[in-house]
Amino acid sequence: MSFVSYSALTKTLCVCSALLVCPINANAQNVSWPKVNNALKPDSAIEQQLDALLASMTIEQKVAQLIQPEIGYLSVAQMRKYGFGSYLNGGNTAPYGQKQADPQTWLKYADDMYAASINSSEDGSSIPTIWGTDAMHGHSNVYGATLFPHNIGLGAARDAGLILRIGQATAKEVAATGIEWMFAPTVAVVRDDRWGRTYESFSEHPDIVAAYAGSMVTGVQGEIGETFLTDYRRIATAKHFVGDGGTQNGVDRGDTVTTEQELRDIHAAGYYTAIAAGVQSVMASFNSWNGKRVHGDRYLLTEVLKEQMGFDGFVISDWNAHKFVDGCDLEQCAAAFNAGVDVMMVPEHFEAFYNNTLQQVKDGVISASRLDDAVRRFLRAKIRWGVFSRGKPSSRPESAQPQWFNAKEHRELAREAVRKSLVLLKNNDNLLPLSPKSTVLIAGDGADNIAKQAGGWSVSWQGTDNTNADFPNATSIYAGLRQQIAAAGGTVELSVDGRYRSKPDVAIVVIGEEPYAEWLGDIQHLEYQHGNKRDLALLKRLKQQNIPVVTVFLSGRPLWVNKELNASDAFVAAWLPGSEGQGVADVLLTDIDGAIQHDFSGKLSFSWPKYDDQYRLNVGQAQYDPLFAYGYGLTYADRTELAPLSEATRAQPVQNAAEQTPLFVRNLAAGMLWALSDNSASLKRFNSPSAVSADGKSITMQSVNLAYQEDGRKFVWQGADSKASASLIYADAQVITEDIRRKSLQLSIRLDSIGTSNRINAGGNEIKIAAMCQQQNCLRTVSLKPVLQNITAGKWYTLALPLHCEGAAGPVHSAEEAVRFTAAQPVSLAVADIALVNTVASSTILLDCAQ
Repeated sequence: MSFVSYSALTKTLCVCSALLVCPINANAQNVSWPKVNNALKPDSAIEQQLDALLASMTIEQKVAQLIQPEIGYLSVAQMRKYGFGSYLNGGNTAPYGQKQADPQTWLKYADDMYAASINSSEDGSSIPTIWGTDAMHGHSNVYGATLFPHNIGLGAARDAGLILRIGQATAKEVAATGIEWMFAPTVAVVRDDRWGRTYESFSEHPDIVAAYAGSMVTGVQGEIGETFLTDYRRIATAKHFVGDGGTQNGVDRGDTVTTEQELRDIHAAGYYTAIAAGVQSVMASFNSWNGKRVHGDRYLLTEVLKEQMGFDGFVISDWNAHKFVDGCDLEQCAAAFNAGVDVMMVPEHFEAFYNNTLQQVKDGVISASRLDDAVRRFLRAKIRWGVFSRGKPSSRPESAQPQWFNAKEHRELAREAVRKSLVLLKNNDNLLPLSPKSTVLIAGDGADNIAKQAGGWSVSWQGTDNTNADFPNATSIYAGLRQQIAAAGGTVELSVDGRYRSKPDVAIVVIGEEPYAEWLGDIQHLEYQHGNKRDLALLKRLKQQNIPVVTVFLSGRPLWVNKELNASDAFVAAWLPGSEGQGVADVLLTDIDGAIQHDFSGKLSFSWPKYDDQYRLNVGQAQYDPLFAYGYGLTYADRTELAPLSEATRAQPVQNAAEQTPLFVRNLAAGMLWALSDNSASLKRFNSPSAVSADGKSITMQSVNLAYQEDGRKFVWQGADSKASASLIYADAQVITEDIRRKSLQLSIRLDSIGTSNRINAGGNEIKIAAMCQQQNCLRTVSLKPVLQNITAGKWYTLALPLHCEGAAGPVHSAEEAVRFTAAQPVSLAVADIALVNTVASSTILLDCAQ
């Protein structure tokens, strides 16, 4: 099935099919949302089963069904105690803490949680739990899985049938690990390319998103009818409802300021077809709509989604997104439940959230009818999937298909998707295709870098801590090219910096964005490598040597690359192709006889900017002036010469606020690292979310949550090593200027536990914080004992250490460590939001100069 315009399709066929949405009058004064759940009919047997279940359940059991913890914080014992209805693994978490866990280990973990959930000895419930995972582009969090191109590349393929097959393949690989539920597809319609999740979107145009959403849901869940949610098929999630791709300035989780008509006609396009295809889960969006958080918007979640559109599945919240709803915090949010969220994703604070929600139900803050409606919706989906009849994960027929995981046919499908996703933007003098018999230099830091070609949401959340070793079944772009060139008798040389032993006939240079995900991927500049044009220098150096240059550009969004285009003879937008890099060679190279193997067929699903300030560049808008328009893409038959482009910049300089210098705010600032030390080694450095000291025992680090996903770090000291410390360090020593000395070091802390008695040991300074340290010399060193004795365990507090104190200057002129924590007794302490600030808020605990 090839791509067909969604709007054209609905105009032609809406009178014939209840599964298609007829166009709505854009000038209508009263905004109505069409009912689209017309094919998935209520099942009286399931509804009777739900009646009986609800009548038999206690309030405690009902509340437990609606809370979803994360496996990095959830124990089997806690699952047994509470019987939570579901659980998830975040992007940085794998079973038993093993990043490279194999499918059998994932399956074993699923069995462990299943057994705990049906054990009624403590909670009286035997309702099986289900596991949710972010299968973003394949079963992407699992070591060795097939990774398909990210959605932005699939949008360029213009092939809804391909999407259906990818959905089926992904469901099979997820099934092989025992997981029942996928948090995919993302059906955002992106309007500002600065957004860090742009690559999760199929297109800026609702036509493509609408055409793909239903196909992906059908691939994952099966056709409504006899195959629906049977065999390998999993529960799908359409996300994030609604307007996530339209926030102001492309700020993730920001405010989408738009009319309801535009919200319906642009941003909701994918939900029409997803719901029509029977999607069982919809994830609410982090963003606000015209100032109101969607998680607390009853009109959108209940009146629009459930009542007008007819969605009879359940609404799942996003990671701790409830915290931002008015009146809510990490540990309670009746407002989100009352707005229409049915299942609450509470990764870390689930016990407190459970107890508070239980009390809110008993107090009537959450009504009994709303509780029953939420439980009914969630259990309906679980029953449709067959959770009561399928048994434990390892006993299911689909789990006996280990060959599905990274199956040969899945790799071939991903390779096909790579070929179809490539967009040829420039091919002067028809340089491409290349003969594999040539002498080819392959350069650029993306050439033999699978982590870079996979991007974020690949084995780890951000993808920044991955190496080729984390992708054992994958093929880099270089490896795919080398294989075909060597087989044809050509010569290939890999050189990241472009220096070669013998002059090549042509250079293929693979460059692009470093991996990122979500809000950490938000950018302020559209110019590629703004402020550091090292890849441009590489291209120019090769051109100056009269070497023809083919640039393969890896990115999660269109970027302003006029300078790089001018320095290239041919330029290919390869997006984030995933694990099958040989798909690039299939298109760039002819066969041994000089015949084209596969022509370019990809067409831009996002408009490409002509100027570096075209942040919101979308087809159909007024004064639409792209460099390459939506739908652009050359083939080998085209004879198009791209003239030199203007390299003048128009974007205004970004004004950096001087009030705060972030060091670890949401994530590590540029040039910052974590470090752990013990008696065996000092300052073992990390940029990962979890770590352990060199001796493997003295101190551990784990990601935790303050306001955003994994925006804190918890350090646990065993107490056996008096020299064990946790530090936030500078990659290069920081000169301590007078401006720094006038600031304060501000951070949030949370005390989780101290020793076996949860009391501070007698003595002076067993737990200390130090600021701006070079070896043993620090601007400030302060005991935390007075603070820790007077705060409540499990709660976050903000501290500040002024750096200007008299006598603090000492001999310290530069610092390797921005902040250092030491503890000579067992303690668990979490930190977040570390920054140098000019002004300290009145609510901050001030560790003043007298301390």
